[in-house]
Amino acid sequence: MPVGKWLDVGTVDQIEPGTARTLPVEGREELAVFRTMRGEVFTIVNKCPHKQGPLSQGIVHGNVVACPLHNWNISLETGRALGDDDGCVPTIPTKVEGGRIFLLREAVLNPQVADAADEAPKAAA
Repeated sequence: MPVGKWLDVGTVDQIEPGTARTLPVEGREELAVFRTMRGEVFTIVNKCPHKQGPLSQGIVHGNVVACPLHNWNISLETGRALGDDDGCVPTIPTKVEGGRIFLLREAVLNPQVADAADEAPKAAA
């Protein structure tokens, strides 16, 4: 049976704006699926690069989440720590179609795939 490129993980309405839900992945790091107050949806590994705090429990402001342990600000778009902090968490390509959230299957199963895509040179617009 063929497997699709995208994993359907539920409806966007299951996540209140400004919050996150966790998604366990067997044999991999737990993911956090965030919905911003503007309705954008992002997915990152649920572990701060500083002290491995659960980012899903942090405060979302704009496209940033503040780690609940030491207040590191992590970009939901890039996974990078902001300001003077240094570190990065893997991001998972995410899309919303028809009110449902889809994650790129290959990146869920191997988050380094998403990181490599982020580091690849971008084509000029």
